[in-house]
Amino acid sequence: MRTGIANLPLHCGKTPRWLFSRMKLLSRQIAIYVIGEFGPQAFLRRLSDPFWFQALGAVLGFDWHSSGLTTTVCGAMKAGLKGMEEELGLFVAGGKGVVSRQTPGEIIKWGEKLSFDPDHLVYASRMAAKVDSAGLQDGFQIYHHCFFFSRSGEWAVVQQGMNPTARMARRYHWLKEGVRDFVCEPHQAICSERRGWALNMVSHQSGAARRVVASLAEERPENLLRELRLLQRLDLPSRHQILLKDINPQRLKRIFLSTYERKPQGFEELLGTKGVGPKTIRALSLIAELIYGVSPSFDDPALFSFAHGGKDGHPYPVDRRVYDQSISILHTALQRAKVGPTSKREALGRLMGFWEAIDGEV
Repeated sequence: MRTGIANLPLHCGKTPRWLFSRMKLLSRQIAIYVIGEFGPQAFLRRLSDPFWFQALGAVLGFDWHSSGLTTTVCGAMKAGLKGMEEELGLFVAGGKGVVSRQTPGEIIKWGEKLSFDPDHLVYASRMAAKVDSAGLQDGFQIYHHCFFFSRSGEWAVVQQGMNPTARMARRYHWLKEGVRDFVCEPHQAICSERRGWALNMVSHQSGAARRVVASLAEERPENLLRELRLLQRLDLPSRHQILLKDINPQRLKRIFLSTYERKPQGFEELLGTKGVGPKTIRALSLIAELIYGVSPSFDDPALFSFAHGGKDGHPYPVDRRVYDQSISILHTALQRAKVGPTSKREALGRLMGFWEAIDGEV
């Protein structure tokens, strides 16, 4: 399931080398303790919780409300665990920018080294990225994708999209545990105050649209192109002008030919087809609604802002038991961490300061 979404201000800049080196060390020690006490799956669950992940970044010393927290924490975790993956049973693939596109290859290499079939992990990585870029078109373009997995095949995804115009980033969390359907309500909680227009093909309200879109993918390309050209000549509602503005029917011909030849069985298979992206899904959803009368959801599923999470009870009151448990785990891990006394005191000070700030707001 997708376990949460966090909206953060889009910040530029780099992490100082002195800080990043300490983040690697401290994140490694935290991972060692949590995995040692509770196992890799428990650590994956924590990474998939947007609140725990944000708290981890704050404890590591990063700006708590910055978009850079996502990429830096994931990068520090990947670098910090390097060489210890087999011992801990936890592996990290992907990262920011061009590195994110290397995720499948990194997963496959671990599969070859450890003699397990990596196909289901590669598929999960690709589908999580496809759902949050093409299945849910909310204005955020994915540029960071980090895939965490265990030796037993459990996994979590932390990925982030960018909206330069709004100067915001949106982080998406996924967890394998409980996954039943990649393309129908795959999330458990979505945290974002900013709501806008979105083509939400993974909403339960889009069920009929998904079925029609999948069947349209089997149509002859010339039929689909004819329908799109017809739509461009109609006087459409404002949201469809937005959908149509960057769709060039002729450029979609190659993709439509590919889907016609493959004949995908269902929307999930269509979404996972190579070359099928946001424009293909928008074009088919337009035809489904305006020609066949089947409407998808246009609701942005984001409800609350992570930056205000817990304050005044939004998105919900802070669960003291969960916070106490997390703080206890982190406190013990830091006590055992192989860092100098000064670094340890500073880390503990940040942890307690964070807790006091949260406790004072509840």
